Amino acid sequence: MPGLDFEAIARAAESAADAARREVMPRFRAVAVETKADGSPVTEADRAAERAIREHLRAAFPGFAIHGEEYGAEGASEGPCWLVDPIDGTIGFSRGIPLFSTLIALLDEGEPVFGLIDLPGVGERYVGWRGGGCRRNGHPCRVSQETDLRRAIISHGDPFCFERWGAREAFLRMAREIPLLRGYTDAFGHAQVLGGGVGAMVDLDLNPWDAAATQVLVPEAGGRCLTLAGPTGKIGLVLGSPALVEQLAGFLA
Repeated sequence: MPGLDFEAIARAAESAADAARREVMPRFRAVAVETKADGSPVTEADRAAERAIREHLRAAFPGFAIHGEEYGAEGASEGPCWLVDPIDGTIGFSRGIPLFSTLIALLDEGEPVFGLIDLPGVGERYVGWRGGGCRRNGHPCRVSQETDLRRAIISHGDPFCFERWGAREAFLRMAREIPLLRGYTDAFGHAQVLGGGVGAMVDLDLNPWDAAATQVLVPEAGGRCLTLAGPTGKIGLVLGSPALVEQLAGFLA
């Protein structure tokens, strides 16, 4: 995108992700869980991480808006906007499972143009931007080029999200027909697609901050990221090997 310095954007986002790690990891397996009004869990680690991320992003790009899961929107209604999820996978985080992530994306004119998925518990970070490729810990990564659903590992989000989407039958069909169907949920699953170990994933009932980084990173890693509009305004993603995404989309048709 003209006018955006993606190298500087990446440095700011990585600095913010580092600050989030410093807040999150000391609290891992040592933090109380609360329940938000929508029924989802939240911890002080979520809030502290988002405050740290906002501080770093605001300092680096004071003219950019920020919209985060825990503290809402700040800044101008037009122009570039950061989307932040300080801990994606709070349910697992709150139960001591190290497969949570921090998500930072940048929108320009409403379209995702930069994405970062940080996995502090496993020491991996995925970064990329439009036209710049996708890197895992600084090294280029690519999605699988598998074409056969019988050979590929296919991941999915939580079954209750299929229920909310009205796609219960699609989930049951996937369970019957895909031998290596596995529940690597949340952005951890997205990251495994980026690295090529998981061939494709179906993830439904997402918020914009859950999806934006992945919408950038998957095409930059040589894959396809199909975005679906849900019945309640939420987002669905089918992501991974282009051939597998095409077949999986048929399960949801």
